[in-house]
Amino acid sequence: MLIIAINYLKAIEADVSVEELASYYSEAVEQIEYPNRLIPQGAKRNLSDLKEGFLKGKTLLASQTYDIQKSYVVENTVILETIWTAKLAVALGQIPIGGEIKAYFAQFIEFEDGKIIRQRTYDCFEPF
Repeated sequence: MLIIAINYLKAIEADVSVEELASYYSEAVEQIEYPNRLIPQGAKRNLSDLKEGFLKGKTLLASQTYDIQKSYVVENTVILETIWTAKLAVALGQIPIGGEIKAYFAQFIEFEDGKIIRQRTYDCFEPF
């Protein structure tokens, strides 16, 4: 499961097709992003929402990286402590196009039959 989770983040970094990214998810996937600086109300997403969000992200971000600091596997869950850095394709607040934003993630990725069935993300963004 840890290898799948790492490959999943590498696929996002590589800006793969939406179909390739969707291959990591169960049809019944649920992603919860808890309130943060970019999404103050938080979000709950299904597979369709994840595909749409991934495509939207391609227009907002020039690139992104996930630097995994620590990882744990507990039963069917991979827990990652990750530093996320993104180069912007659009201006955001005081950050111009080409500038970077950074966040510190705690991600809980649950698997069923080798696919992501549930993901919870706690994001802590640096000021922007």
